[in-house]
Amino acid sequence: MNFREYRIGSRAFGLAFGLSMSITLFFPSFDLAASISSEVGLDKQLTSGWDSGWQIADPVLKGLNKPLKVLVRKDPKTGEPMEPVYAYVYPAGTSLPNGVTHTANLGKGVEELSVKQGRITEAKKESGAVFLIKKSDQLLTFEDKPLSYMENATATKGWTPDEVLKQAVDSDILHAGSGKTMFVREGCWWCHTLLPEQTQDWQVFGAPPMLGDFNGESPTAFGSDRKGPDLLHVGSRNSSREWMMLHFFNPRLVQPHSIMPRFDYLWGEVDADGKKIDFKKWRSEYDEYREGKITTPPDVPMYAKDSEIRKLIDFVVNLK
Repeated sequence: MNFREYRIGSRAFGLAFGLSMSITLFFPSFDLAASISSEVGLDKQLTSGWDSGWQIADPVLKGLNKPLKVLVRKDPKTGEPMEPVYAYVYPAGTSLPNGVTHTANLGKGVEELSVKQGRITEAKKESGAVFLIKKSDQLLTFEDKPLSYMENATATKGWTPDEVLKQAVDSDILHAGSGKTMFVREGCWWCHTLLPEQTQDWQVFGAPPMLGDFNGESPTAFGSDRKGPDLLHVGSRNSSREWMMLHFFNPRLVQPHSIMPRFDYLWGEVDADGKKIDFKKWRSEYDEYREGKITTPPDVPMYAKDSEIRKLIDFVVNLK
């Protein structure tokens, strides 16, 4: 190789390397800065709270350090009936979501409204907080939908986590934030995506998400493969808790040819009445049913309200 060819090759390599580094360093930041959090994005991060992956506050992924999504039917201060609204309750000591601790994640417009009108920067982890999602009279430029923002109801209305939880019945409380930890820990994303594709998927699995649906969410749990159906909107297709309970305890109870493993161990040791669950007896009776010796399968034990399966089902039915 003569010197001229060497010089041309070096310059071409330098140009390609510089271009690739520019794309790596600058283009993603441009996209993120232009991303405005949608209402879906606000709901997802307020429901799940801080990081749902491994963290020091929850080293073995038990679903600790997570908020509660609560349907509020009465004003927590006065006790007067009100139009039902979802509140995101962060009991004292619960880590605040990324959009509150790093408000730039919310995007232009949503950040200003959340800070000035929503007063989210006044929320404190030590004392806890209650958040709402509010709509402004401004429109999203790309969708013509009202711009949504976070409101710290503890600062604006005086609602405390204890007051909200005291008035709520258990059926109005979703442990969806802890459930996302179960979703990640149990590896559900190995076989199920949370990302319908921009093809014919929307006819079966629902509309694909927008860029602003992921602001502040960590991890996104897109999924890496799809051996089972996409689950992003599964709560809209099937919100039956009874069906979910049968499916997670033994998928073959509702789908005879399902390849999904059993997740009966998420029930724990006891059922909703505090009675010890005899898994060996249940499986023996199920084998008799499968072999045609009995006509009906054994009853699936009702899960305890603080069990891990309750949290996982709460997360799944909240996917709408």
